[in-house]
Amino acid sequence: MTEILESDKLKVKHQILHLLKLHGPQTAAALAAQLQVSAMAVRQHLQTLQADHLVTYQEERRPVGRPIKQWQLTEKAAKRFPDNHAELLVNVLQGVEQLFGQDGLEALLAKRTQQQIGTYEAQLATAEAQEELQNQWQEKVKTIAQIRSQEGYMAEVVQESEQALLLIENHCAIHAAAKTCSQVCASELEVFSALLGEDIKIERVEHLIAGDRRCAYRIAAAKSANSTQEES
Repeated sequence: MTEILESDKLKVKHQILHLLKLHGPQTAAALAAQLQVSAMAVRQHLQTLQADHLVTYQEERRPVGRPIKQWQLTEKAAKRFPDNHAELLVNVLQGVEQLFGQDGLEALLAKRTQQQIGTYEAQLATAEAQEELQNQWQEKVKTIAQIRSQEGYMAEVVQESEQALLLIENHCAIHAAAKTCSQVCASELEVFSALLGEDIKIERVEHLIAGDRRCAYRIAAAKSANSTQEES
């Protein structure tokens, strides 16, 4: 009987990991509804998985009530899932360069960048309509971090100073491709700049490809960034 119970618990844990992998960050209540178990049981499983460094959470503010926990996989958990896309993407990039040369590769990446900008702009517009962000760049950065987390980047925003934020990506979802083609990383800066506008200065201060443990971007209003540099 005990073995059956332990087997059921293990099955639920695997299902939680699968749902987080399939649908991205979710609350304990959302997971419970999909698994048709109590929210309390899911929270207990999440605590165990967190102790095993397989899941973590970010608190998400709501207009009313307390912040909610959005649970997501850690990098350790992500390695449990087979990932053939990294090799496929690298092969595609190399194939395009071989067939169409550097100009063809640059055209492909430029097209991808524009598509990514369009997708993010639509998601930002939805968030602004729901949360009444009113184009505040700080809130836009936080929404971008949420979008990036859903894509597997384990992103977060840290208040570095009164004038500057750090957008941190604790995991790179396209690491293999970025190692093969540096232009993939360059397009990230282009995407963020397009989304936030020319009045916002963005600087990459940590880079996974350069040997850092993560990628991080310092983001500030251009006037604030310039005044800070003058003071220093």
